Amino acid sequence: MAAAGSTHLPGFPDPVLDAQTTFRLLLAAMSRPGTVRELPTLTPAPLPLFETTAAVCLTLLDLHTPTWMDIDIESNEAAADYLRFHCGCPIVPERSEAAFALITNPGQSPDLATFNPGTSEFPDRSTTLIFQVADLIQGQGRKLTGPGIAGERRLGVDGLDNNFFDQLRRNRSLYPLGVDLFLVSPKAVCGLPRTVRVEDEQ
Repeated sequence: MAAAGSTHLPGFPDPVLDAQTTFRLLLAAMSRPGTVRELPTLTPAPLPLFETTAAVCLTLLDLHTPTWMDIDIESNEAAADYLRFHCGCPIVPERSEAAFALITNPGQSPDLATFNPGTSEFPDRSTTLIFQVADLIQGQGRKLTGPGIAGERRLGVDGLDNNFFDQLRRNRSLYPLGVDLFLVSPKAVCGLPRTVRVEDEQ
């Protein structure tokens, strides 16, 4: 259960080992799109962050990763304070400036095209989105194909509408540019790189 405090909430029990373990899991999730993986170590998190989201942030964010958030920081400082304290990441006001973007309300998410897709010289400098969703269900839902997927893989996502998947298809058309995403439920995480192809549910 997420807590309402901020900087005084603890981070990982073992910061180095837990971050290394979580990083390997996130890397595997991104290299095998559509696989749903439970995170081994969770930590209390300020609302509106999931504990899983906090674990992803503690692993990926640092002093060199400007981060954009979809929450009103002035009225809800807890999450921003938590990330600044534990990760040291600067919080930036413009989506195009962000190395990472944290989406806590998928129903009102900005269009993926408004984030940095990278450049032809440096496509790896695009924004990676950490996207909270209600649930992830492997083996049913939309068909995914592409690199890292043998044949096809099915993924059900609770809390996203068709417009989001239309945006994913447009994002893939930009390759080698485009954004990458981690979908994060209260229990698990799933990677969706810019290379993934998404078809409608059948």
